[in-house]
Amino acid sequence: MEKDTRIVIIEDNEGFREVLKLLVNSTQNFKVVNAYSSCEEALPDIVEDTPGIVMMDLNLPGMNGIEGTKKIKGKLPSVNIIFVSEVGNKDAVIKAFSAGAVGYITKDIEFLEVISALKEVVEGGSPMSKKVSRLLVESFYQSATSPLSKRETEVLQLLAKGKTYKEIAETLFVHPETIKSHLKSIYAKLNVHNKASAIMKAIQKNFIKAL
Repeated sequence: MEKDTRIVIIEDNEGFREVLKLLVNSTQNFKVVNAYSSCEEALPDIVEDTPGIVMMDLNLPGMNGIEGTKKIKGKLPSVNIIFVSEVGNKDAVIKAFSAGAVGYITKDIEFLEVISALKEVVEGGSPMSKKVSRLLVESFYQSATSPLSKRETEVLQLLAKGKTYKEIAETLFVHPETIKSHLKSIYAKLNVHNKASAIMKAIQKNFIKAL
């Protein structure tokens, strides 16, 4: 029997916090072990909570989600933190990932997508809402010094837009396994190990062209 993934929620909106709690607890293999209204409230008990995933809001009273993420990662380096928040601005999203978050989804997505994001985290993925992905690639251009091939850049750009492997394959008229092969090459060239890191590094190095 699989052990449930332990979830901690940090969200100051009581109504939304309770909805998330109910949603997660009604889903197989996930269990909310604690829910807090602020990082200050969560930090004293976070180690004892032993969460596998922390669902974090960005705009919190007192310590914001970015600082909270740094503090929590300091106590629990292996914990997966996913932001469930408003999209915010580009700098805030970049700072969230730089602080140690593995994903960022917006509050206006369907609740089933929230569960899909949690499952993706458990499987080692880095879920991002389409709005977040688009925000990250806007206003950037492809650098002439990019180590990525034209096709690899196309794959990464479509990935950043929130496309699935299947959708990318259909767009580029190739087999999904070809997309996986391109991703392995992208990860190797950028010296990263997951989607979020690849997109972040490509943005920082200006390897992704503007939409």
